Amino acid sequence: MPRIAKAVILAAGRGTRMRELTDELPKPMIPVRGKPILEHIVSGLAANGVTEVLIVVGYRKEVVTDHFGDGAGFGCTVSYVEQIVQDGTGRVVELAREFSAGHPFVLSYGDILVSPDSYAPLVDFTDCDAKLTVKRDEDVRKGGAVFIEDGRVTDLIEKPRDDQPTSPYYNAGIYSFSAEIFDYTARLEKSPRGEYELTDAIAAMVRDGRRVLAVELAGDWADVRDPEVLTELNRGDG
Repeated sequence: MPRIAKAVILAAGRGTRMRELTDELPKPMIPVRGKPILEHIVSGLAANGVTEVLIVVGYRKEVVTDHFGDGAGFGCTVSYVEQIVQDGTGRVVELAREFSAGHPFVLSYGDILVSPDSYAPLVDFTDCDAKLTVKRDEDVRKGGAVFIEDGRVTDLIEKPRDDQPTSPYYNAGIYSFSAEIFDYTARLEKSPRGEYELTDAIAAMVRDGRRVLAVELAGDWADVRDPEVLTELNRGDG
């Protein structure tokens, strides 16, 4: 069974919605239940057999590099690449091309918290070209609507408008990709929002008939998007 040993975590942003909480820390380093969000992610990946992690850093990068070092204390090897230009999730994936070296990898946003066992189906990369996690009953207008038939992704719409189709499945922000994803990110054009969108690359894979599977997350999941979510998590309600 092909298993993924590499993971990429996108942790370059400040997180302006966190207001003064990110004056000194990048958003992924804000503590949740006693340790940084990013540490929860790295530990969860390592617990599922990931041995090499690339963290994409940017704002206050030294906070991340000082905490994780080479990863020796976290059960994996950690390396870093800096995102200089903030021009969208599609372009930032390009920074992982050399790290991937042709191998599949898990990709997570640096502010998505899940239970460690949620990574298990993502590191199992059998009979697919990509995997995409989804959650039910989230507001798809805040993220993305994912359309699924027989476990396979048939379409994605990023932050759908009221006049667009909708779906009960919300893009949960954790993926697995074959190195083929780089063929698609390289061809991206800016979206109406003025950014290169990773979801546009995934949608192009779907249109080309690539096998993109949906992984529904049944356990805890949180997009630590604002102080209110953070407060709930640290209170133990999330």
